[in-house]
Amino acid sequence: MALIVGLGNPGSAYATTRHNIGFGVIDALLASQSPQTITKKEFQGELFKTSKHYYLKPTTYMNLSGQSVLAVKHYYKIDDVVVIHDDLDLPFGAIRFKKGGGHGGHNGLKSLDALIGSDYVRVRMGIGKPTFGSVADFVLGQFTPEQALFLPQWIALVREAIEAMDGMDWERVASRYSQKEAPQRV
Repeated sequence: MALIVGLGNPGSAYATTRHNIGFGVIDALLASQSPQTITKKEFQGELFKTSKHYYLKPTTYMNLSGQSVLAVKHYYKIDDVVVIHDDLDLPFGAIRFKKGGGHGGHNGLKSLDALIGSDYVRVRMGIGKPTFGSVADFVLGQFTPEQALFLPQWIALVREAIEAMDGMDWERVASRYSQKEAPQRV
């Protein structure tokens, strides 16, 4: 069993922000299943179990996500971790897969790297870079109306890629599901 983690921030104020795209994918993965909800205060997150995997949405806020992942990983002795997150360095709609490497300034990945190391699979979902204003305002901001129209298709593709990891290694999944940007201009 793998631990599939979607990064985001808890609370309705953040629910549809760029930074919460990982939570959106976890919700999509669980929508067609009947997961068992696991409640343990020390997990600091929403944890679900299916017959195949554990799914986690840390509720520690982004910059402390590693605490939640570490607690679940150690409790269940899980070796394989897949983390789904937003990525400023990729254009909107891009999907990339990577194992290990640096955190690129992403606070959630910084926390994970510090507590569990960097040897996990990353599903990088490109949100683009701000053309003005601060990075914090951008990642905590809403998708544009045009981008919002593409979200269901984008999340469905990442959900499909995660599900494909059950039958093939992540490198083959990466080859099949990576995309450079949103298929239509948004």
